[in-house]
Amino acid sequence: MTSTLCTEQQQPGIPEQIATRIAFFVSGLGMAAWAPLVPFAKLRLNLDDGSLGLLLLCIGAGSLLAMPLTGLLTGKLGCRRVILLAGLALCIDLPLLVLMDSTPGMGLALLLFGAAIGMIDVAMNIQAVIVERASGRAMMSGFHGFFSVGGIAGAGGVSLLLWLGLSRLPPYWLRC
Repeated sequence: MTSTLCTEQQQPGIPEQIATRIAFFVSGLGMAAWAPLVPFAKLRLNLDDGSLGLLLLCIGAGSLLAMPLTGLLTGKLGCRRVILLAGLALCIDLPLLVLMDSTPGMGLALLLFGAAIGMIDVAMNIQAVIVERASGRAMMSGFHGFFSVGGIAGAGGVSLLLWLGLSRLPPYWLRC
């Protein structure tokens, strides 16, 4: 996540490599944190399996809507800003997925969640290509490994919180 635009020819170094790994980790964490919460959303919204499946399509729809626009955004704003914006959107949206009590509201929250995941996915992969090319060595598999580690942390962390009895976030967490 360089401080310049993705299209500029600045040599990314170690800080950019670390930042790119962090972006992959955050993306994996955000995506996987939702998985243990799906059964609770199904119960809270009183959905059958088919309705839940249709509702979950909102994630893919959000990603499909955001991904083509993300390439344009990274060209104008740079990878760093787009990754930060998408990461912030994930941080805001995850508590909404826990608290949403209506099916239309959950659909909108899932659409925004998918858009944030799609945005960070495109921008972090553009950044990864830039960093990898500048380093002159293969780094892409390592970046994607951090996505997997983030996924384990996200699913494991939320599962642990649920196991400890935290089934819903206290409302005051949203005021931070």
